[in-house]
Amino acid sequence: MRHTAAMALLHAGVDTSTIALWLGHTSTKATDIYLHADLAAKEKALARTAPPGVGTRRYRPGDSLLAFLENL
Repeated sequence: MRHTAAMALLHAGVDTSTIALWLGHTSTKATDIYLHADLAAKEKALARTAPPGVGTRRYRPGDSLLAFLENL
C-alpha cells in the first residue's frame, strides 16, 4: 500500500522530500527507490529535456546490434 501511495503522490508531482516525510522515512534515500522504479516518470523527465519540435520516442537498435548482443 505504501508503494502505491508513494507512486500516486510522485505522479501527482509531489516532491520526494514531502513523500519521505509523509511515509515516515528518515531520509529521502529511502524514497528514491520509487524514482528508480518508475519508468513513466523517467520518460516524462526525458521528454522535458528534448529540444523543441523534436518528438520523443524510444531507441530501437538495429538488427546487427541485436545480433551482436545476443551472441555475447
